[in-house]
Amino acid sequence: MRIINQRKDLNRAIRKSDTIFLMAHKDLDLDALGSCIGLNTIITNKKKNCYIIIDDKKHELGVEKVLRELEGCITIIKSSDVEKYLNSRERKNLLIILDTNKTDLVQSKEVLKKINNKIVIDHHETSKGTIKDATLIIDNEVSSTCEMITELIEFYDTEIEPYYATILLSGIVLDTNNFTLKTDAETFYAAYFLTSLGASAKKVQYLLKQDIMEYTERQKLLAEIETINGRVAFTKATPYTIYRREDLARVADTLLFFNNIEASFVIGKIGKDTVGISARSLGNYDINTILTKLGGGGDTYNGAARFEKTTISKVEQKLKQEISNQEEK
Repeated sequence: MRIINQRKDLNRAIRKSDTIFLMAHKDLDLDALGSCIGLNTIITNKKKNCYIIIDDKKHELGVEKVLRELEGCITIIKSSDVEKYLNSRERKNLLIILDTNKTDLVQSKEVLKKINNKIVIDHHETSKGTIKDATLIIDNEVSSTCEMITELIEFYDTEIEPYYATILLSGIVLDTNNFTLKTDAETFYAAYFLTSLGASAKKVQYLLKQDIMEYTERQKLLAEIETINGRVAFTKATPYTIYRREDLARVADTLLFFNNIEASFVIGKIGKDTVGISARSLGNYDINTILTKLGGGGDTYNGAARFEKTTISKVEQKLKQEISNQEEK
């Protein structure tokens, strides 16, 4: 169901609130950040106080560029500071969670407990880990949360800065792997509409540019590819290299370009004591069920999971067991 069809719930919640907090998933990407920035514009135009919660200490390259260039233009706070900004009347506070519906994946679980009025806006499928006490506005057929927010911007005829439009377009390009996955006429229309607002394709490429050294490190992951039943590609990193989450995602994207491959899984360290999985699918392989059973999530086309205080080998064993279970169905 498209977000416009559920706008009444969103309108009512925003209208009744004075202070609104926006929070996306851990390890922000451009879809998460772009949708927060786009919705922030809509809300501030309605003369409401709006704050974006970001606890991440390290950022993907594109996210880092955006945060650096927008410093002072949008109000970003840490979850530990939320208490200072809460309205004294509890019912006047609203928390909107974007680009995830999983309790374990949000920037801060504590914020979920502090604010009773909650709305989730997301394009990933729900599961048992989905936030229970929130109004869910979820469309798992749409390309990205940025596309959902773009629909709202057009519907409300919201005036938006060209750079903000560029960030939203970057989120769509990222989540569709440059319009090759989960893309339909509405996705192309959203891209056209953002371009009409001043979004720059050249700036999008700048935000998505890669670091040469990181690219070289990613190529090492392509040297150890395994295939499972000829249709699932799998690779893992050594335990001595820490990758950005986006690096694993880019490798997973690349694996889908090989003949007969319908899904891909990439494992690597994304922190000193954290192991991540990034997965991609062309739409005919159920990666979401596999990742959900591992404590992660996603949708038909992309997803991820993260594990604390464990090893790549242990994560590999768990993943291969779930892939095996899927293959036996």
